[in-house]
Amino acid sequence: MAAAGRGADHRLPLSGQRLHASSADISAKEAEAKGCKTIEGAPITVIQGTRPRTGSPVPASGPRPADSKVEPAQQRARDGDARRILESELKKEEEQLEQMRKEFNNGEPERRGDERNYQKYLDRVAEMKAAIARKESDIAAIKREISKLPAS
Repeated sequence: MAAAGRGADHRLPLSGQRLHASSADISAKEAEAKGCKTIEGAPITVIQGTRPRTGSPVPASGPRPADSKVEPAQQRARDGDARRILESELKKEEEQLEQMRKEFNNGEPERRGDERNYQKYLDRVAEMKAAIARKESDIAAIKREISKLPAS
């Protein structure tokens, strides 16, 4: 017979045998004495744990060979491209934020025809407020990324 649990023998019981669920390897008599429940005919799931890799770890950002270095001119060009992309994204996000604030109308947006129920209106106002907060957070993140870039 097999007992299920930590360190248990993962052999399935033969037809007609019973399986005892327990937190340790014990015999059927010990399981019954300890008040373990008998599981009859229930499907058994065995979950295999993951094993740690034994190979050499790959450094995420360790020293690189000298031949893989980027030329300073090429790096400046990349930084300039990144800055242009981030600035255009920042401009687009700020325009969207301005539009959202206009629609929000200081917390009193115009009611729509499908909002006869006042709670629907309040829900939309709350969603708008949350969207504005997310947009402001996105803009702050873009500004942080721009500030990390070297000055051009």
